[in-house]
Amino acid sequence: MTSTRKFTILSGTERQPVRGARLIHNSHADQTIEVSIRLRPRSEAKHKELRSALEKPGFKHMSRVEFENAYGADPADLSQVKKFAQEFGLKVHETGTELARRTLMVSGTVSNLEKAFHVELKEYSHPKGNFRGRIGAISVPTEYADIITGVFGLDNRPQAEPHFRRLPSTGGLRTSVSTSTYDPNEVAQIYDYPAGDGTGQCIGIIELGGGFQLDDLSNYFSSLNINVPQVISVSVDGGANNPTNPNSADAEVMLDIEVAGAIAPAAKIVVYFTPNTDRGFLDAITTAVHDSTNQPSVISISWGSAESQWTSQALTNFNDAFQAAAAMGVTVCVASGDNGSSDGVNDGKNHVDFPSSSSFALGCGGTTMQASSDQIVNETVWNDQPNGGATGGGVSDVFPLPSWQNGFDVPAPTVQGGGRGVPDVSGDADPNTGYNILVDGENEVVGGTSAVAPLWAALVARINQQLGKPIGFVNPLIYAQAVEASGFHDITQGNNGTFSAAKGWDPCTGLGSPDGVPLEAALTGKPTAPATASARSGRSKRTAA
Repeated sequence: MTSTRKFTILSGTERQPVRGARLIHNSHADQTIEVSIRLRPRSEAKHKELRSALEKPGFKHMSRVEFENAYGADPADLSQVKKFAQEFGLKVHETGTELARRTLMVSGTVSNLEKAFHVELKEYSHPKGNFRGRIGAISVPTEYADIITGVFGLDNRPQAEPHFRRLPSTGGLRTSVSTSTYDPNEVAQIYDYPAGDGTGQCIGIIELGGGFQLDDLSNYFSSLNINVPQVISVSVDGGANNPTNPNSADAEVMLDIEVAGAIAPAAKIVVYFTPNTDRGFLDAITTAVHDSTNQPSVISISWGSAESQWTSQALTNFNDAFQAAAAMGVTVCVASGDNGSSDGVNDGKNHVDFPSSSSFALGCGGTTMQASSDQIVNETVWNDQPNGGATGGGVSDVFPLPSWQNGFDVPAPTVQGGGRGVPDVSGDADPNTGYNILVDGENEVVGGTSAVAPLWAALVARINQQLGKPIGFVNPLIYAQAVEASGFHDITQGNNGTFSAAKGWDPCTGLGSPDGVPLEAALTGKPTAPATASARSGRSKRTAA
């Protein structure tokens, strides 16, 4: 009988109550839900060796097949966990179950899942939406505890926030910054992006809500005199392209697509839609990273939340997914958040946003960038608090200082074991100097570090095009002295709350905003040319006092 089985707690699976949530009732015993079970890599020792190897420049990327064979889940482990699922009456889904992704997809009734994982599932109401939740840890039969590294989907509370900020149209917030907005390709021109249109590249974009309309994309890119890029959607865990109105997450989706597409219009853009849960988020990332059909060479993520809002199992498994991306030459650009050094946590402490704090993510912070005649006039840390947003940045409480940040005066962590400095790079994010976009038929100006992730993803696509192969995990490369000195506009003015800008790297804007042509030359060792005038916007900057 299963009641006599010995169970072991899975480390890092503890869930805390959600502040402001109210218990409605126990989840219905016969309700069927889907769960993703993550498995250990084929060899833990080799997995750790890979992590060390990736910290050094010059890592030779491997194909997706090579990665699966070396670092995917062991087929024997998969068979064991399938046996566990069947024992507890759970249905194994072959679609979504993959050795490369180290993921087994199952479904079952609440009753059977509660028995299999020793949890109690309850329904809660919350101002941000009702959800199914659990409190405490997950346990599994002891013989499977070493194989399973995470269980996602039992709890479906909202996990992340989109990191975009709108410019108020009229009667809005007072700011100290004059308004001067730009088309995305204008921003690329101002940052001296190298020539290219992303030919041969695929940009993956992760979205946890919202959607896009093809008519909007056609109208928007036509207004810029740019060919409409190929944009396709991929459903993960039931997520879907679901546009509604401009006041929804549609603004996030359109910002991401329109910034990336305006700068790299010949790249294929694949949008992975998924529910806003830790399971959906992780499954979308692993789906994109291991997508052998579309093969994205760069992924843009503009969603996240403070590290303290995540379980340890999520932090570990997301980081593993980004490590896999790095090994296969996929660059992952992640917004660093829009709530300054607190990251929106009201405990008086500093926090950084995850997943931008992952050891294998390119954390993208925000600036206020003012330009004239395609030249930067002034660029400072984006901070419009308390009325508006401010770039996220600081020091991770979870991930240690990577070797490539040694010598960059990253502040000491407040939690033992942390130390990774965030962000790595930055770009224009202030809505007052924001991006002209089209959302559900309405023209808007939008900023936030959400814009910086696709801004950098498009730059990586152009560099990959020129290089003829993916540049991959760029962090060890950009911190090299020659690149740091020549590839960035160093931001030395402003703060994001606790932290202030300084010469070189700082916890507000990282190494700085991109100086595209010198950056590409330093990264690739090849002479490059700036984008031509024909790549500039057909519209002029809109300036208001």
